[in-house]
Amino acid sequence: MTQQTDTDETEPSDQPTIAITGAAGYIGSRVIVELQEAHPDWELTAIDNQYRGQVDSVGDVEIDHVDVRNRDRLENALSGADIVFHLAAVSGVDDCEENADLAYEVNVQGTNNVAWFCRKTGAALAFPFSMAVLGDPQSFPITADQPRGPLNWYGRTKAISERAIEGFAEGAFPAHLFLKSNLYGEHVVDGTVVRKPTVINFFVDRALAGETLTVYKPGTQARNFVHVVDIARTYVRSAERLLEQLKRGTTGTETYEIASEEDMSVMTIAEIVQKIIREERNINVNINLVDNPRAGETMVKEFMVDTSVARDRLGWEPKEQVEETVRKEVAEHK
Repeated sequence: MTQQTDTDETEPSDQPTIAITGAAGYIGSRVIVELQEAHPDWELTAIDNQYRGQVDSVGDVEIDHVDVRNRDRLENALSGADIVFHLAAVSGVDDCEENADLAYEVNVQGTNNVAWFCRKTGAALAFPFSMAVLGDPQSFPITADQPRGPLNWYGRTKAISERAIEGFAEGAFPAHLFLKSNLYGEHVVDGTVVRKPTVINFFVDRALAGETLTVYKPGTQARNFVHVVDIARTYVRSAERLLEQLKRGTTGTETYEIASEEDMSVMTIAEIVQKIIREERNINVNINLVDNPRAGETMVKEFMVDTSVARDRLGWEPKEQVEETVRKEVAEHK
């Protein structure tokens, strides 16, 4: 964590402007919903290049087609922002491996472009990075000060960007960095169901189709799971704190661990989905252990995360639970 210092930055207006990159995506679209509900008077600027976008607007906020790799267009779009939520990314191990150049351009160069804008203007920044930056955690519970040892290209791009933001922010602007765990769940934006094929969502989809749940060997590998809506709520609390820090002239980074208390093995998740689909739909699905086609994945058997910093400084704690979410989704899907 970079030591924060005070400068004489200009205070934000009474109605701040919050900019969101990656606004059409799984997390970004929900962040807009949460901001609209919590602070309806705030001005929101939304941009996305629609690489994996799922919506074109959220409420009365239109999402402008802007690519974070284009620095001139990006800076024009972000002009006047008090806070930037930088959520645009090529995310996921497979996508980054298959599109390595694109992942570098978006995740590294694009992030540098956003951070450079913040350094020039004094705008605050919030940036998520994955537990993938840790590789195989060395101790539990996991904290953000553990060594970085990414096992794949996705984790490496995020680790590079984390260090870059620390350098850009020092003496120039406040930044919140979020070390977040594995996402799950879905949410609705203006009638559109927004979801992503994360582990739990993938199992639910296959179970609803009556298909076998394939678990990569050995199956005992654990992950921590946090709901996308819980993640989105983090950004509301982050924005509130960042506005206070802007008023005080605070600069530098703060890092928050964002996770739940549910750190289950992949096999346990499959068994939960199997049980619920049988109870709710009278559908029997099998679970099959298969060889893992991926390289560069952690195989640790526990994944507890210490979220006390987020709880103490942001007043944030997760509300959603895996089993309840799966049961709700299974009951609601036609």
